[in-house]
Amino acid sequence: MMKQTLAQKLIAAASGRDTVAEGEIVTCSVDLAMFHDSSGPRRLEPMLRELGATIWDRDKVVLVIDHYVPESDDESRRIVRIARDWARSERLPHVYDSQGICHVVVPQGGHLRPGMFCVGGDSHSPTGGAFGAYMFGVGSTEMLGVVVTGQIWVKVPRTLMMRWNGRLADGVTAKDMMLHLIGRYGMNGGQYQAVEFCGEAVRALSMPERMTLSNMSAELGSQVGLVAPDETTAAWLREVGVTEPLDVQRWHSDEGCDAEWYDFDASALAPQVAAPHSPANARDAGSYRDIAVQAAYIGACTGAKLEDLRAAARVLRGKRLADGMRLIVAPASMKDQAAATQEGVMQVLTDAGAQVLPTTCGACAGYGGSIPDGATVISSTARNFKGRMGSESAQVYLGSPYSVAAAAVAGRIIDPREVMQ
Repeated sequence: MMKQTLAQKLIAAASGRDTVAEGEIVTCSVDLAMFHDSSGPRRLEPMLRELGATIWDRDKVVLVIDHYVPESDDESRRIVRIARDWARSERLPHVYDSQGICHVVVPQGGHLRPGMFCVGGDSHSPTGGAFGAYMFGVGSTEMLGVVVTGQIWVKVPRTLMMRWNGRLADGVTAKDMMLHLIGRYGMNGGQYQAVEFCGEAVRALSMPERMTLSNMSAELGSQVGLVAPDETTAAWLREVGVTEPLDVQRWHSDEGCDAEWYDFDASALAPQVAAPHSPANARDAGSYRDIAVQAAYIGACTGAKLEDLRAAARVLRGKRLADGMRLIVAPASMKDQAAATQEGVMQVLTDAGAQVLPTTCGACAGYGGSIPDGATVISSTARNFKGRMGSESAQVYLGSPYSVAAAAVAGRIIDPREVMQ
């Protein structure tokens, strides 16, 4: 039998075949369709009504209301009302309303497992690849087809193997790995390709850190960002309540499969920061040490999970913000915020002077008005496009939660290892 990459195995299974070849176009059955208040009901409901069509399988649909909450104006209230009304009328069994960001809430709800084939109505849907699932983002028209038929076609992509050898140094994170990759290869470096992250450093990462790798594969331009599942994956899924058998042995790339290999030394990686207005403008954090910042943002599915909050607290414990600094923290989910509160992490952040915002997409998606006009900002989010965070005049730098917290204390960008505890 032809040796297969993990991406090929997942596509083959979804298309009812033993193997698939790069470049083939196949029709796949969808195990899960996720969308949120911005991408979902307000666009899907009118099209479904016009077609007289119904949802193919309600149990395979997850709706997360995370973009326009808490509602701040009439337009937000209208969009959220549409989502809530549609969820009730369709009797959707899996709805997460104001519980956190979709890419974090969905796996925390036990909806993702190795071997699944999933689509999401959001560009960061590749986050699901951290669990050994083939998951990618689609637009509303493609999502309509999925919701009605339960199927979608894909072209089998080439796989780029990003092998990270060695171990990350203390204070260096998956966010730094991704900024380094994007800085090196650009935002189209994996265009319509499957990226698989592997190697000793990747195997050593926790699931939240693996989620960051897969999440930001979107910024690399790839369709999916995969991590082969292992016992770390299984243990995490058991903790969130998954009880069904998990096959973590099957979903691995075959040795000797046809793929492009790239090698990196994790032990040599320094904390990374990306300058405005692209994640591709990434260099070592020390390169930007003369850049003064007025605001720091720890938020989004990329940078405000429990481990991210812990990282920021490690830097901020016993310290205060620099004069004139504003630190905004928007945890990625209610579950993560509750755990951080129980551990005392949230208290450390607020004692340092952080302002805590709701567990939503918030400023990452340009909502909430928390990014000051004209300010220089450092953020743990995935993107720093001009105007992305709401303010057209803000200059946004990207970094890990360590780097964001360190800049909040120093008043300028620094290598966070200088102030870590």
